[in-house]
Amino acid sequence: MNAEALKSEILKAQSEGDIAALYLLEQRAHDVFGEEELVAYYANILDLALENLTTALESAKRFKLDEVQDYATVRALYEYAIEHYSAGSLSDAAALFEILEGISEDRAFQEAIKRHTRCANDQIAFERFIDEIADLDATQEAQSFYICAFKA
Repeated sequence: MNAEALKSEILKAQSEGDIAALYLLEQRAHDVFGEEELVAYYANILDLALENLTTALESAKRFKLDEVQDYATVRALYEYAIEHYSAGSLSDAAALFEILEGISEDRAFQEAIKRHTRCANDQIAFERFIDEIADLDATQEAQSFYICAFKA
């Protein structure tokens, strides 16, 4: 697929507010785009997720992970929080994790995010969180977009 056709599909998904479709195009974007275009691609996903978050907060809606668009929105917001955490912005990450915990109806997700929040609030560096607390093998086996298993 050429870059122009992919850009057209991405623009269509963006105009429809379809985060899930953007995630379906993710691998193709990595195959076709350079670094600068990928940064813009992920920024568009985050913009849509933040719009969905704002709408949800205004209407007191909670996201259901079994609904495709909700799942994609929560995934994008989780990735944003993890980005902050890995960059050392622990207080920002903790605040984002708290929001994530509160906007989801999924109990397992909420419990996992509580662990993230506690670790960020306790100033546990991301590297230590990954190395000592998170169980990445079990998370991968669960095929989860978020760290859902822990060693301790």
